[in-house]
Amino acid sequence: MATVKPFRALRPMPERAAEVAAVPYDVVSTAEACALAEGNPYSFLRVSRPEIEMPEDTDIHSAEVYQKAALNFDRLTATAPLVIEDDASFYLYRLRMGDHEQTGLVACCSVDEYDDNTILKHELTRRDKEDDRTKHMLALHAQTGPVFLVYRSEASVNELVDKAVGNAPLFDFTAADGVEHKVWRVPAEFNQAFTEAFGAVPKLYIADGHHRAKSASRAREELRAKNARQLGGEEYNFFECVIFPDDQVRILPYNRAVKDLNGRTADEFLKEIGHSFDVAEDASPSPQEHGHYSMYLDGRWYGLTLHDHSTKPLHAIDRLDVSILQNKLLAPVLGIEDQRTDKRLDFVGGIRGTAELERLVNEGRAAVAFSLYPTTLDDLMLVADAGEVMPPKSTWFEPKLRDGLLSHLI
Repeated sequence: MATVKPFRALRPMPERAAEVAAVPYDVVSTAEACALAEGNPYSFLRVSRPEIEMPEDTDIHSAEVYQKAALNFDRLTATAPLVIEDDASFYLYRLRMGDHEQTGLVACCSVDEYDDNTILKHELTRRDKEDDRTKHMLALHAQTGPVFLVYRSEASVNELVDKAVGNAPLFDFTAADGVEHKVWRVPAEFNQAFTEAFGAVPKLYIADGHHRAKSASRAREELRAKNARQLGGEEYNFFECVIFPDDQVRILPYNRAVKDLNGRTADEFLKEIGHSFDVAEDASPSPQEHGHYSMYLDGRWYGLTLHDHSTKPLHAIDRLDVSILQNKLLAPVLGIEDQRTDKRLDFVGGIRGTAELERLVNEGRAAVAFSLYPTTLDDLMLVADAGEVMPPKSTWFEPKLRDGLLSHLI
């Protein structure tokens, strides 16, 4: 069963929220973060990506960077200002992008339940990325961006959400990318009801933020080792999350681009992939169903479908489109054996569209690109239920939560 608890959030004043709020630290490069923060002294990117205020040759994992993050956090707290709530609260966070809308509960979840797999995962984490966010949390003594969780929709929770959004929102703004963000502070009389309702939710799933969650666990271990008197309720035993019902969440594809054709000409490459796939010319840039792929090569889109006589995978992981592409094409034809480490492979989030794939190939930065059909949330939960791990970059969730709106002090 899922444990959720309210917390005393550190937050900006409502009139400053739009300036403070920042895209997640890991969806932008240093250059992109610098451009987004330009001219805005309150941007939380100055805390989550502090290297943007340091010389270009700075090692972004150096001790000086984390010290800069802490300095900027203190400065932002004083100048924005950021204020800490007097009482522990739940919050509701609603995102609207076009005609898509989703509302989740902002709460703290149990690190113990993350560690014992009550909160289920579907991705492996990389040690270097864990190190980065663990050091960042310890430098700030705060978790400044939530982990994105999902649960199988429960009517009792949905009814509570509808009741709790009756008051005026605490934050209400539209970001530069057109995404609307609304945050409500849940009245205290709902706290017990939300706690009990989620106590009946059998499983929570990490949708996005595996590294944040793992880093919260590692930071907890370091802080616990320094505390001789463990009571169990210390804030470092919990991590901040936003929990959405599965029927409101949207997944976009995570596309692939490959820098070369592994020594083949375009004609040789097309002939080789024809052993496993039916290849159609002048296809749509976006596949319309599971098991179909679009490929951009030499200025033309091709449609790929696995041959009827090809062995159809039975295993949950192997049935994923990202797995079929890897096992039937990227590995045997292009020689990409490990998607996590092969520098010839780039991942392109679906929010960038197929035009980004065309640009990479047309500019010579890639030789071929693949547009995929999105992984479904059902697939994600089946994989997590089985205790298995998806290939890297299998899902791109959109719209994105913002960092800096509600921080959890540890």
